Amino acid sequence: MPSFRVTPWEVEGVVDYGKLLEEFGAYEITDELLSLMREAAGGLHALLSRRVFYAHRDLDAVLRDYAEGRGFFLYTGIAPSRSTMHLGHVVPFILTQWFQERFKVNAYIMVPDEEKYLAKKAANLRTVDELVERTILDIIALGFDPDRTFIFRDREYIRHLYTAAVVVARRINWSLVKAVFGFDGETSIGLIFYPALQIVPTLFERRRCLIPYGIDQDPYFRVQR
Repeated sequence: MPSFRVTPWEVEGVVDYGKLLEEFGAYEITDELLSLMREAAGGLHALLSRRVFYAHRDLDAVLRDYAEGRGFFLYTGIAPSRSTMHLGHVVPFILTQWFQERFKVNAYIMVPDEEKYLAKKAANLRTVDELVERTILDIIALGFDPDRTFIFRDREYIRHLYTAAVVVARRINWSLVKAVFGFDGETSIGLIFYPALQIVPTLFERRRCLIPYGIDQDPYFRVQR
């Protein structure tokens, strides 16, 4: 058993990223895949060439779709931060913005304001709302194309998300989310439903979705598969 634990809400122990890759069932980004990316994008971002982003799920299929004219779209997000976004927060957004700039594709950015509250990382919703405003301003400052970018907060946009979330939730049982996320008798029922909601933006367009994220967020998309 690994001597570390990684979930979307906390990290325990010293992480062995090679073992984590095996545990999550993701794939290493190979030199061959980077060559395909370089050819498609006309270059490589340093976050890729230096293997800061080291794993993927079907990135090869995304690049194939792009080469064959089907395109793709981008999705990422961040829970509202208590302070100005730090480097760890910003890294996925830097790569997302680069993908958007190179491939001229749409980017959808979720700000899951309810997750912060349900995970008991904020005392009340008023505090969350204040954090959301600052977080969105930080995201805007990163240089996304305003004509190709949609930033939304879950509680405000929920009427557009909920029907699809219900359809997704019907296909996910308690045993699966318990095993993947480590939920127990103390877990909020809102947090148990939340994975279905985070999956929904991957369905916003009828094409593949590329999601730059920290490896701690991988469990959500493992459940989706």
